[in-house]
Amino acid sequence: MPPEKNKPAEWTKEETDKIALEVKKRAMKDPEFRALALSNPQAAVAKFNSTPFPTGYKVRCIEQAGYNVTVVLPDPVARVEELSDAELEQVAGGVNRNNVNL
Repeated sequence: MPPEKNKPAEWTKEETDKIALEVKKRAMKDPEFRALALSNPQAAVAKFNSTPFPTGYKVRCIEQAGYNVTVVLPDPVARVEELSDAELEQVAGGVNRNNVNL
């Protein structure tokens, strides 16, 4: 089933890598494209790729000046409520309420 007309298509890792490589190639040769990639990466990609960015995609281009490290943080984990003392005793074997007398 083809994607809906106005719904952004999902990009595979291979497509994303191909687009990133093309941005790099063009930015090395074309100063105007480089400036656009730094200020508005989505517009820069739109210059050569008509497929809209998938929902939630964030693209950022940075200058290679010195050593840069980008750390992608994982999604936050839902906060887990702490167990009460009584609940801790039950899971830690503090109280055995199932005594069986034989």
